[in-house]
Parts: sequence; structure tokens; C-alpha cells
Amino acid sequence: MPESTAATRLGKNRTGLQMSPHHAEEMLEANELLEESENQVSLRDGEALSATRLEYIAAADPLGSVPAPAILKGAAKSSAKMLTGRRPQVFIDKLAERLAFERGGTRLYDAVCAKAVAQTTESDKVSPEELLEIRDSEARHALLIKECLETLGADPTAQTPCADLVGVETMGFIQAASDPRTTLAQTLHAALAAELIDNEGWEGLIVMARQMGHKDMADLFQDALEEEAEHLMKVRNWYTLLNRESSELM
Repeated sequence: MPESTAATRLGKNRTGLQMSPHHAEEMLEANELLEESENQVSLRDGEALSATRLEYIAAADPLGSVPAPAILKGAAKSSAKMLTGRRPQVFIDKLAERLAFERGGTRLYDAVCAKAVAQTTESDKVSPEELLEIRDSEARHALLIKECLETLGADPTAQTPCADLVGVETMGFIQAASDPRTTLAQTLHAALAAELIDNEGWEGLIVMARQMGHKDMADLFQDALEEEAEHLMKVRNWYTLLNRESSELM
């Protein structure tokens, strides 16, 4: 049985209310009684929870900070931009974000490639060689951003606020793709979501690079965006094909 079909097989799934209509009716009746007797209490509890959240948000520190360039040349460039009203730390933060995402993308495709090799009945529709090319492209993009950060005198190993955020976001994609229970189609769903974010991220970085006066970087980022657009098209096509075949086999 193909993995895509096995993943959607009929089985003893007991998570829905329809599996036990009698108990479902009892639960709904009990819920109505609770709502009637505790409506005001629940309202007050909700207001208290909202107030507590607001307090925590107001008192919270930022995710982190952008370190000042340690290299003298980079520090001088940053100071010059500061004097003209530009904020190079924002650009550096976004570069670090892209570096973190491309690093995560490389690990994501490591998992996708492994899934394609393991699930041979599905991978005959998906090219392992092209998946590996996408993986290597993500790694090259990470290296490109690293070099750009070093050109600006910034530390590519620093965990800036946006890099921290992206690290958490991509963790979910990698976990979904690495889960041995997910099929190749389900793994490609995670890759598709990541590619959509990736394309948007490069577009924003190109705009910012041009605004900061880094035309050469913007041109390099445009090349990377064109490669990412190809990744998106391939992943979308593979995902659509596997899902269509799965529905036809049912």
C-alpha cells in the first residue's frame, strides 16, 4: 500500500464525538449547565486572564538585541549610517533572520530528502536529486548571507531578535518533516509552508538592501529569490501530485 494511501486509511480513531453519541450528549448537557451557572465567573476569569497577559506583555524584555559591529571598519560604517538617519541594526537583524531561516531550510530539506529515500513508493514521483539540489541551494544562500554580514562588520553567529524568532518558527517545520510517521506528501506540506515564507523574506530583504544603499547585495538577493521561486514551484507541484494520486487511490 502506498504511504500516501496508508496515511489516510480508515481506522479506530476515537477522537471525535461521533464515536460515542451517548457520552457526547452527556458532555454537551453538562457543558450547558456549567455555562448557565458559571457564566459570570467565567467572564470575570477571562477578564482577569486578559489583564494578566497585558501585564506580562508590558513588563517583558525584547527577544534580544543586535550587537554593535566588532570590526572597526564595520563600526565606522554603522556610525555613518546612524548620522544620516538610517538604522543599520535593522538591516543586520533582517540579514540574521534570513541566515537563520536558510540554515533551518537546509536542515528541513535534509529531513525531506531522507523521507524521499525511505518512502520509495512515493518518491518515484518526486526527484531525490532535485530535492538535494534544493537543499544545497539553501546552504549556499545561508553562506551568502553570512558573507554579507561579515562585509558589514557584523557577527554572523550572533542570535539577533529576528533570528531568534525564526529559529522557533522553523523548529515546527523540521519536527514535522523529521517525524517518522509523516508521509512524503505530509513532509512536503511543511516544506511548502516554509518556501512561501522564504520567498516573502527574500523580497523584503531586497527592498531593504536597496533602501540602505547596498545595490550589489540587492542584486545577489534577487538571484537567490529567483532560485527560491523555482523551489516553491517544484515543491508545490510535487505536493499537488502526491495528494491528487492519494485521492484517486481511495
